[in-house]
Amino acid sequence: MNRPKVMTLTEEAAAQIGKLMEKADGGIVGVRVGVNNGGCAGMEYTMDYASEIDPMDEIIEDKGVKILIDPKAVLFLLGTEMDYRIEKLNAGFVFNNPNQSSACGCGESVEIVPAAQDALGQYEKTVKLS
Repeated sequence: MNRPKVMTLTEEAAAQIGKLMEKADGGIVGVRVGVNNGGCAGMEYTMDYASEIDPMDEIIEDKGVKILIDPKAVLFLLGTEMDYRIEKLNAGFVFNNPNQSSACGCGESVEIVPAAQDALGQYEKTVKLS
């Protein structure tokens, strides 16, 4: 049984990550996504180049790119779709997260609750079967 992915990517997000990976210095194995405490709403999404895979990372390979999920972020990102949007005055990655309960007015920080028990149960069940 395939376990559900913690996160999925839209075509636009995968294409942008692919472009970033092409421009990155050598030795980069993927992009690490996580969450940190901070900002006026309580948490912030983080993205950074990863030079190595931590044994505890959740590895997502989607649409030809590799995303590494910080193990501390899995409960907060379960079910999230990562998108990349280009708008009139800005462009950037957007996280469509079912666990996000609010965001600050500037859009830089969010309030996220751990994944609902039913989603977590489905994820844990498939992890144990793998």
